[in-house]
Amino acid sequence: MIAYWPAVIRQGGIITHQQGHIIDIMATCVDLAGTRYPETRQGVKVTPLEGRSLRPVFEGRTREGRLELGWEHEGNRAICQNNWKLVSRFPDKWELYDVEADRTELNDLAARYPARAAELAARYESWAARCNVLPWEKVLKS
Repeated sequence: MIAYWPAVIRQGGIITHQQGHIIDIMATCVDLAGTRYPETRQGVKVTPLEGRSLRPVFEGRTREGRLELGWEHEGNRAICQNNWKLVSRFPDKWELYDVEADRTELNDLAARYPARAAELAARYESWAARCNVLPWEKVLKS
């Protein structure tokens, strides 16, 4: 990401290895606007933001790390937790990678660490339910 904010981001720029994600953009906008994300809209409960503000990073501070990060796009799905990443291209099975040791995800470790893969798959399902992610099979049928 490239961010420009002369009053806050130091001139000449910085490179940070702090994790950020597209979901952090809305949280950052809400934070910088000095407002709060709504809990309800027209009487209907709103799913809370998953992202966190990037403001501390922009200000040159360290932001609290993220325990895990899940996502889905067109049936392709993944969840990361620390150095572990569980990923599946639709309609394939889950694959498990240690992204710290294998940054290019060449060595699927799911068969070697089935308990870790199962734990992350359960965490993905919990995240998907919380965020109202529809299984891709249901989307294709509609």
